[in-house]
Amino acid sequence: MARTHGASEAERLQAASSTRNAWALSAPALILLFCAAAGPLLVVLIYSFLTAGPTGGVVWDFSTEAWVGVLYTRDIFDDGNLVLADAHLTIFWRSVKISILTTLITFVLGFPTAWFIATRPLKERALWLFLITIPFWTNLLIRTFAITEIIRNEGLLNKILLGIGLISEPLRIMNTDTAVLIGMAYVYLPLMVLPLFAAIDRFDMRLLEAGYDLYASRLQVLRHVVLPIVKPGIIAGSILVFIPSLGAYVTPRVLGGGKNMMIGNFIELQFGQGRNWPLGAALSMTLLLIVMLAMIFYVRAATKGGKSHG
Repeated sequence: MARTHGASEAERLQAASSTRNAWALSAPALILLFCAAAGPLLVVLIYSFLTAGPTGGVVWDFSTEAWVGVLYTRDIFDDGNLVLADAHLTIFWRSVKISILTTLITFVLGFPTAWFIATRPLKERALWLFLITIPFWTNLLIRTFAITEIIRNEGLLNKILLGIGLISEPLRIMNTDTAVLIGMAYVYLPLMVLPLFAAIDRFDMRLLEAGYDLYASRLQVLRHVVLPIVKPGIIAGSILVFIPSLGAYVTPRVLGGGKNMMIGNFIELQFGQGRNWPLGAALSMTLLLIVMLAMIFYVRAATKGGKSHG
């Protein structure tokens, strides 16, 4: 008994020592993570509860005015009366709507692309994946201007449609939500394709044969066999597309012309021309909250899917 007790005590001390060593080794990374991520977020959170300075910056007086200003604005005739900030709500709705549509479009385009790559011979897959990643070699701003050259009034798209006689006058796409949606779908499409490819690449193609042997149609096989199994890739791709789309700045700024703002542009406006840093900070934290809610939704969907098919 004594030897057993001594052995267990030695194992406990060894485990405690291993834990301390693990924390010591990870301490530099944790400190860097706190300083580079949590630290700035804490500053933004503090700024959101301060008073806006007369010419920018903040005055160190506690105030919840910025958080009220996220959804409400004061009546110009009655400063004590609060009314819903329709412009703010419109920007929030546009941001969420375009982000959801971008996610859906990239999935519709990305799924067959990923399936095509995953079903190529092994030697060809590397080439196709290489082609998918080429856009990442170029700066986001340059890629956005490339889309501008395609969809502007005198761009490639209108020249082709006019040339074949489908339209009699150029389509006015620039400076609209449609232009922003096209640009964001192009920019974030690779982020959907890569997770889908990783999920489809592990898919056992013999399950397709089993489904057809049971007289299932192609649509039934897709719904009941393929999609449930590759669901983790769908969720991962949706996260990678939806979250950056929600806070996008460059693409809405260039293709929307400053008129079709999203949350990212609205935040920049408050820190810039608006000179209302507390409101900009409160909007930033609101965006973070929306992203957290989206992450919780995706994680719960993944967990539920794993339990139902596990």
